[in-house]
Amino acid sequence: MEPSSWNQRNSSEDFVMLGFSNLPKYEVLLFWLFLTMHLVTLSGHFSIVVVTLAEPSLHTPMYFFLRNLSSIEIFYTLVIVPKMLVNFLASSRKVSLPACATQMYFFIALGTSECFLLAVMAYDRYVAICNPLRYTVIMSQALCLHLVVVVCATGFILSLGLTALIFRLPFCGSHEINHFFCDIPPVLFLACSDTHTDEILVFVACLMALLVPFLLILVSYVFIANSILRIKCSQGRKKAFSTCAAHLVVAVLHYGCAIFIYIRPKASYSLEQDKVVSLIYTNVTPMLYPMIYSLRNKEVKGALRKVIRRKVSFQKNTE
Repeated sequence: MEPSSWNQRNSSEDFVMLGFSNLPKYEVLLFWLFLTMHLVTLSGHFSIVVVTLAEPSLHTPMYFFLRNLSSIEIFYTLVIVPKMLVNFLASSRKVSLPACATQMYFFIALGTSECFLLAVMAYDRYVAICNPLRYTVIMSQALCLHLVVVVCATGFILSLGLTALIFRLPFCGSHEINHFFCDIPPVLFLACSDTHTDEILVFVACLMALLVPFLLILVSYVFIANSILRIKCSQGRKKAFSTCAAHLVVAVLHYGCAIFIYIRPKASYSLEQDKVVSLIYTNVTPMLYPMIYSLRNKEVKGALRKVIRRKVSFQKNTE
C-alpha cells in the first residue's frame, strides 16, 4: 500500500473497539478484576524469569525454555491487556488503522512464537526421558539458543505476512470491532470485499502455527508415555511424569483455545462467543501458567525460597 493511500485511509477509517460496551454497569468492576489478574500474571512470569536466571541449579535447557516462555507471555499480555483496561474507562474507544495493525502484528508474532516454543519444549522433554544418557550432548546451549531464535523469527515473519494480508483489504462498511483487541476474525469480518481467498490463506497459516506444533507435541508425548511405562521403579515413573505434566497442561490450554478460535471458516464465527474464549487465553491462562509450573515443581519452589533468602540476607548486611 502506498503511503498516500495509507494516510487517506488512516484519516477516514479509524476503528471503534466495542469491547464490553454492552455491559456498562459492570465495566468498572471488570476493570479492577482484570487489572488484578494482569498484575498477578506479570508478577508470576517475572518471578520465573528472575528465579531461573538467579539460581545456578536452574541453568538447564528445560528452565531456559521456561524462562523464554515466560518472557513471551509478559510481552504477549502487555500487547493486549493495558489497552483493554483503558477501554473499560475511556469515553472514546477509537483506534487508528496503523495502531490496530501494530497490535495484531505483535499479538500474532508472540502467540505464534509461543506455539512453536511449546513444541520445542516437548522435544526437550522427549530427549530427557527417551534418551537421557545423551541429553546434555543433544540439548547443548548452542542448540537451545538457535531453537529459540528460529522460533521467534518464524513467529514474527509469519505474523508479518498475515497482518499485511488482513490490512490490505478495504474496510468500507462498519468500522466497529466487536472485540477488545484487534484479532484476525473480528477485523476480517469488517472487510467489504470477497475474503474467500484470504480466509483460506489464514486457515493454512493457522494450521502451520497451531495444528502442526500441537500434533508434534502429541507424538512426542506418545513416545514419552511409552518410555515412562517401561520404568520399573514407581518413584522414577512419578518423577518422570511430574516433569512433563505441567508442560502438557499448558499446551492443552493454549492450543485448545487457539484452535477453537482460528481453525474455523468465517461463516461459523460467533463474535460474542469468541470474545469470551479470547478472554480466557489472553487473561486467564497466562495467569495460570506460573502457578501450574511452580506449584508442581519442587525445584522452582526451592529456588524461589533461596532467592528470597539471599535477598533478605543481602538487605540485612547492607543495613
